Amino acid sequence: MRDQTITERGSRPNVLVITADQWRGDCLSSVGHACVRTPNVDALAKEGTLFRRHYAGAAPCSPARATLYTGLYQMNHRVCRNGSPLDRRFDNLALAARRAGYDPTLFGYTDTAPDPREMDANDPHLTTYEGVLPGFTVRQLLPEHERQWLSWLRSRGRADAVSRDVHIAVGAAAGEISDAAPAYSREETQTAFLTEEFIRWMGEQDSPWFAHISFLRPHPPFSVPEPFNRMFKPGEGPAFARATDREMEQQGHPYLAYAMPRAGKGSFIQGAEGPLSDWTATDFDAIRSIYYGMIAEVDDQLGRIWQALKDAGTWHDTIVVFTSDHAEMAGDHWTLGKGGYFDGSYHIPLVIRDPGAASSGGVVQNFTSAADVFPTLCDRLGIRPANGIDGHSLVPFLDGGVAPGWRDAAFWEFDFRDIAHGGAERHFGLRSNELNLAVIRDNRFKYVHFTALPALLFDLFEDPMELRNLADDPAYASVRLTYAERLLSLRARHLDQTLAYTELTEKGPVTYRP
Repeated sequence: MRDQTITERGSRPNVLVITADQWRGDCLSSVGHACVRTPNVDALAKEGTLFRRHYAGAAPCSPARATLYTGLYQMNHRVCRNGSPLDRRFDNLALAARRAGYDPTLFGYTDTAPDPREMDANDPHLTTYEGVLPGFTVRQLLPEHERQWLSWLRSRGRADAVSRDVHIAVGAAAGEISDAAPAYSREETQTAFLTEEFIRWMGEQDSPWFAHISFLRPHPPFSVPEPFNRMFKPGEGPAFARATDREMEQQGHPYLAYAMPRAGKGSFIQGAEGPLSDWTATDFDAIRSIYYGMIAEVDDQLGRIWQALKDAGTWHDTIVVFTSDHAEMAGDHWTLGKGGYFDGSYHIPLVIRDPGAASSGGVVQNFTSAADVFPTLCDRLGIRPANGIDGHSLVPFLDGGVAPGWRDAAFWEFDFRDIAHGGAERHFGLRSNELNLAVIRDNRFKYVHFTALPALLFDLFEDPMELRNLADDPAYASVRLTYAERLLSLRARHLDQTLAYTELTEKGPVTYRP
């Protein structure tokens, strides 16, 4: 095994970007979670840098991943919902990796709807949002239907693995919340399937490589094999952030009154039907304990990856980025999934281990964004993005330093238009481009600006669960104005600067490099 480390920025490392879909930022033992234990993410953080206040740029999957992959806020990449195409003109981490001399290889999915312009109307890629980010070579695809994994299970003798009903716990009825295990084992999960394929692929490489493993878990349906299924008991962990009951929660804002009654069970427990509101507080307790077990299952497979890198002698030559696309409400505010404006949907983990960094074991308290991952990799690989981007390189933090002028707040967006069916448009009597919100959140206050609905303001010191809206309180009028102005200034600063930084002069084009 080699013990040589990357000591110079000019050396060419391997790059491994791992996303675990729907992993909450507070669900790490290294940040003090009350019951979840993540020894393998913790080990990565001990040799790298842990970013405590890291936030997704948008939700759900496609908008969130567009920010991660392009370094752009939603206001610029305009992927508004699952199914919104990603404009082909934008650079991304896979294309940039190709310019750096890699063959970026995908294990899993990217949820990138292709730009339909100049494509044939009958192209089947236009019938799904689960396309592949331009620039990637696909080694093992695994979209949400999971057919590739199901086929693999059947090849291992699981003859009943013919549909996603394989997630139904043994002995449980379809749609039943159960902490019993499904028929497949810990060695046969979707996470294990992708891990095994990555390790096999890695053994074929004879030059520096760039890989992206996009794990589906801990994304629902909520089900996990032994021993993870009963690793946590219902009621363990922090208290739910929510109002006394659903009715009171829905009264908090017109958006909640619209969205909460329309949330269904089907995507959360395999075979479930009916509205989410049928589930009780006890049901949410049970679901959250399963969710914690799913996190432990992914962490277990991460340990396999770390060991494989060490066994191959490439651990000290590999940059590892571990993060998520967005988080999971997990019962907070009487809901599941992602979207809206609450922190539970947007606070996500980020750990970067760079053997070439000047520091390790650091914990960063600054606000960071999913938009920062792409420019960080560009910086580390010595290339420039091909267009203006909104994120900033995290390399100064990896080296144990500070970044002068760094952002002093988190920012994210959520768009709830319904282009295909127009349901939200009819309900609110608004145009599609009015159905969106933007959030600015610092240590003290959180301001939520809706384009055409009432604003929200929360004092996070006094109200960390975000239950008391102060936007219309006269005593907080100046605070609301201050944060509204900060949000306006942020959006003005981040208008697309791709050509705005270039001026044609008598001596030719002059470009400003920020």
